[in-house]
Amino acid sequence: MSSRRTAAVAGSLVMASFSAVLILSGTAGAEDEGPASGKGGKAVDAAPAGVKLTTTLPGKISVDNDSEKTAITATVKNEGSKDSGKIRLLVVGFDGLVVKGVEGCSAIPEKGLPEGSNSGFACPIDNLAAGKSKSYAVDATFDLGKTGKICLPVQTSDGKKTFWQQGPVPFGTSNPSPDAPATPLLLGTDNEPAGPGGKELPKTGPARDLLPLGAAGASLLAAGVAGMWWSQRRRPRAQEG
Repeated sequence: MSSRRTAAVAGSLVMASFSAVLILSGTAGAEDEGPASGKGGKAVDAAPAGVKLTTTLPGKISVDNDSEKTAITATVKNEGSKDSGKIRLLVVGFDGLVVKGVEGCSAIPEKGLPEGSNSGFACPIDNLAAGKSKSYAVDATFDLGKTGKICLPVQTSDGKKTFWQQGPVPFGTSNPSPDAPATPLLLGTDNEPAGPGGKELPKTGPARDLLPLGAAGASLLAAGVAGMWWSQRRRPRAQEG
């Protein structure tokens, strides 16, 4: 009896250890994106009284080295004391980051994309109550041979005002791992691709100011106008009218 009891206890311990491994593995998977961050965000036009709109992006994403696919969670929040009314969130890709789809949102026609961007989706929100948030699952690809940026403007439903804009903010790594199944990228980090091409990327610092205006959004950051590009594109038209 004692040997059976010992075997039963040992079996229970093995099962308990196996369950613990499963729980820990599940937790690690759930934390792949890391804490959400508003890095690169800035208020632009004044929001209605009592409304405070912001956005967050994951601090970390993972890009499949074979398919170049990645998933990103984009979240818009109303940290104010009053409801937002009708607004819209845009999810826009730059450089090597291409937005392929955003759940519940519509693709922005090519002629309507912000200058320098390659893709974008518009997400209409009828109302965001005070203290509430809404998250969107973003499917994207990331060319690990390039830099890549994403931008989240929060606007009036007609796009005439931009209350908040996060980005264009980069995802990237300074330690590429081409032989691994996936490459982790951090928010706010310029990507340094593996191989000879990495040496040809624009470096951080004053040298960036020498990039041509068409360098896919990099000049926006170099000029210090991140958070202003969307509204500036439309202001000249308003003056002409």
